[in-house]
Amino acid sequence: MNVKMMMNIEIMLSLLLSLAFAPWCIYSQEQLLVGMTLVRNAIAYGAVCLDGSLPAYHLHRGFGAGANNWILQFEGGGWCNDIPSCLERANTRRGSTRYMNKFEVFSGILSDNDSLNPDFYNWNRVKLRYCDGASFSGDSKFDNGTSLLYFRGQKIWEAIIRDLLPKGLASARKALLSGCSAGGLATFLHCDNFTKILPSNASVKCLSDAGFFLDEQDISLNYTMRSFYHDLVALQGIEENLNPNCTMSINNQKLCFFPQYALKYITTPYFILNSAYDVFQFHHSLVPPSADLHGRWNRCKLNPAACNASQINVLQGLRQDMLTALYSFYKNSSRGGMFINSCFAHCQSESQDTWFAVDSPRIHNKRLLQKQLVIGTLAEE
Repeated sequence: MNVKMMMNIEIMLSLLLSLAFAPWCIYSQEQLLVGMTLVRNAIAYGAVCLDGSLPAYHLHRGFGAGANNWILQFEGGGWCNDIPSCLERANTRRGSTRYMNKFEVFSGILSDNDSLNPDFYNWNRVKLRYCDGASFSGDSKFDNGTSLLYFRGQKIWEAIIRDLLPKGLASARKALLSGCSAGGLATFLHCDNFTKILPSNASVKCLSDAGFFLDEQDISLNYTMRSFYHDLVALQGIEENLNPNCTMSINNQKLCFFPQYALKYITTPYFILNSAYDVFQFHHSLVPPSADLHGRWNRCKLNPAACNASQINVLQGLRQDMLTALYSFYKNSSRGGMFINSCFAHCQSESQDTWFAVDSPRIHNKRLLQKQLVIGTLAEE
């Protein structure tokens, strides 16, 4: 397996259940399963998955005091940055709604249980399915007469928004754009655009969970993720959809795909949730397979307690680089916030264990949800 293929290994496995005949929403053992909605008119706008299938989302309606409030959650799942990996992806649930299970578990920030998700349980909660391989940002196509791939993430984002507006999003009073991993990165790409779409008097904020991917040197002093993203941006036609203020201020415009370069140009209030020892970045940015050909890091990757002193020092360097990259945001953002813990984790908002539970990660004895998640009590504004 080559390095680029290994970069697409999924970190998180969704809890999905395929049912042939079922009502729209099913409660089973306190799990909420929400049915898929296909965007039927998406083809008219060129908004299709890698394989040409229709894009989709899952919507669970809000009620009571939350009936006019919305959370949109981008699904994560890595990227594809060359034709072979994208062709392979197109034949999986990461590149086609044909292979996706039709019901999705809503938990954590998407839960409808007021004791498990007290601030957002009664909001309209939407999960945007990920099938473009570029964090909902590409706008291109590959056709060599034999193989055909659609890189239409930007259009998928626009088509889903267009479908949700008449369902109540157009009159949202409060709205949160969030996402995990590649979906967390998508929030950096679409945050300000989301604000512009909604009513001018709406309270709009954004949350990235495990989406603050660093432009980091690996242990062999190569910029593996920079090279990977460079190929991704070029292949999928992403550059024109990057933050224009960022691209005008930097020579290598493709770097604006990295959140650390684009963040200072985002004007919408932002909350960053990340581990300083993010597992994906540890395994694929800091110690990618190409930088550890002899497997000296294998035991450390499997169990951080098995890391030797030298490896721990390298991991501390990753943590320091994360904090350094976030320092300007921490000092200068009057309407932003962050929750950076030291868990060996990747994605924390969709899991009940890390979102709001007795033993959830704490900073200053405050659990994630108790930090009011979205920068100073979005739910109370």
